[in-house]
Amino acid sequence: MKTSSVSGKNWIIKKYNHETANYLKDNFNLSEIISKLLSIRNIKIEEVNLFLNPRIKNLLPNPFILKDMEKSVNRTIKAIVSKEKIGIFGDYDVDGATSTALLGNYFNKLGQFSSIYIPDRKKEGYGPNPQGFNKLISEGSSVIFTVDCGTMSFDTINSLKNKIDVIVLDHHQSEIKLPKAFSVVNPNRFDDNSKLNYLCAAGVCYMFLIALNKKLRDLNWFETNHVKEPNLIDFLDLVSLGTVCDVVPLVGLNRAFVSQGLKIINKISNPGLKILKNICGIESNLNTYHLGYVLGPRINAGGRVGKCSHGANLLLSKDPKEVYTIASELENFNNERKFLEKDMFNKIEKKIVFNPNEPVTVLSGHNLHGGIIGIIASRLKDKFNKPTIIISISNGIGKASARSVYGFDIGTFIINAVQKNILMSGGGHKMAAGFSIKEEKIEEFKNFINKCFLKIKKDLKKNDEIFYDSIISPSALNENFYHEINSLSPFGSGNPEPRFVIENLEILRSSIVGEKHIKSVLAGDDGSTVKSVTFNAVSTNLQSYLLANNRKKINIFGKLSLNEWKGKKNVEFIIDDISVNKTIKNLVPSSNG
Repeated sequence: MKTSSVSGKNWIIKKYNHETANYLKDNFNLSEIISKLLSIRNIKIEEVNLFLNPRIKNLLPNPFILKDMEKSVNRTIKAIVSKEKIGIFGDYDVDGATSTALLGNYFNKLGQFSSIYIPDRKKEGYGPNPQGFNKLISEGSSVIFTVDCGTMSFDTINSLKNKIDVIVLDHHQSEIKLPKAFSVVNPNRFDDNSKLNYLCAAGVCYMFLIALNKKLRDLNWFETNHVKEPNLIDFLDLVSLGTVCDVVPLVGLNRAFVSQGLKIINKISNPGLKILKNICGIESNLNTYHLGYVLGPRINAGGRVGKCSHGANLLLSKDPKEVYTIASELENFNNERKFLEKDMFNKIEKKIVFNPNEPVTVLSGHNLHGGIIGIIASRLKDKFNKPTIIISISNGIGKASARSVYGFDIGTFIINAVQKNILMSGGGHKMAAGFSIKEEKIEEFKNFINKCFLKIKKDLKKNDEIFYDSIISPSALNENFYHEINSLSPFGSGNPEPRFVIENLEILRSSIVGEKHIKSVLAGDDGSTVKSVTFNAVSTNLQSYLLANNRKKINIFGKLSLNEWKGKKNVEFIIDDISVNKTIKNLVPSSNG
């Protein structure tokens, strides 16, 4: 049977192969729970060691397998040898900022002249534009890199007519045809066979630096020019930050980038990250949560409501005074972003009428804040488990941000809509996209995108189902068990953090903290206690159960968390949902878990 929860969800235990789990336990000296979790994640037996111990040297392919890589490296070396100035045109999100900083910091270590340009989100929009290119050219750039953008920038790049060499380092999905750039390094171009299509732009840029560094070493350039060869391991802090924040799958090489990158980022050698961490009041070591939900939003905030170049400049600058000023402004921008986001979310949520016949939510309005609509789309997507698109209309033209659910490749369908002349322009990747549309075409687009979804909906998870990995006892909430589960980290897209259920708990006490969260202490039948926190629970159905003093037994659904404060550590349970059933052990395993 299934269990209906306070949130109206059915909790379903994930399916796993018992034989595989037993084999892993016996042959890899693993515990029963880790063996089970590996089986649930369908980790192949021959890949178990790489999964548990992701090492870049064991997973890194020859970077020259990427299409146009050698061409790009050779042109860059020519620029370095000839002392040409290099321009870097980046994007205003975290992936764009880290990609820009990766190239800028590397060229700085070589003594190579470079300058950056980040477009204004509101005035210029996404991707290369004549204004930005002209500024870089006027500053003397003879080679321009576009990072985290450029693959679909036909008009701007093609208009140069070979007057300047443009090297595209990107990961967004492409059409069969490409812009007339000097080279396009993108694992998502149709003729690329590298199988690295899961990389974000920062990952692509890092592969480029590996290739460039190797070629310079082979040419004895460092020795000849008395330049110390950069240690590329030190650049992994930015690669891991871009990878986590762009929500690309933490599989294969990405997993190694983040795993090793967290070690580098916790050395805090980047001045901008050091100051930002201090401003955020983070006392513990940084993990993927901090990257994705604490540092990332602040770096993004400049592009959303302030100065779009702040994110890149924070990661590029070595001047402590400048870094502190930028980080402080980003903190203020982020607070402003939160206020705008809350206001817009409340207004939009009230207007939503849930229509099961429209599986994709498409909302439009006049003069909505372009820097916030992507966040709102993401929050609505999470709440209703439906792909969500928000369009801000101004002067008859809509600018849109789209967020998707797993299994619905929004980037591909946006490009398809461009090819059908439904959209003026657009692009993206599997989970997020953006586009421009004429106002009179919005209804046609809504019909198009809903038809696309209906064709593949059978492959997607149902809206009322959430999946957990195992039932655990209250006594499992200890540091040893937490660290055991954490051996499967880094967690994120492609490797979700394990979810657990704890049964038959009695609420001893609960209190509201931070206005919208609830902290609780619960007691298990075995006499042990569970410390928990339920985020954003105030004014939801969860509040009435957590604050009730009726002594009823509940089951909780969620994940483990290690709370570190002033040198003290304790394991908490982050509650996602509650049920009041006495037991849920008879749940039928999921057929698609």
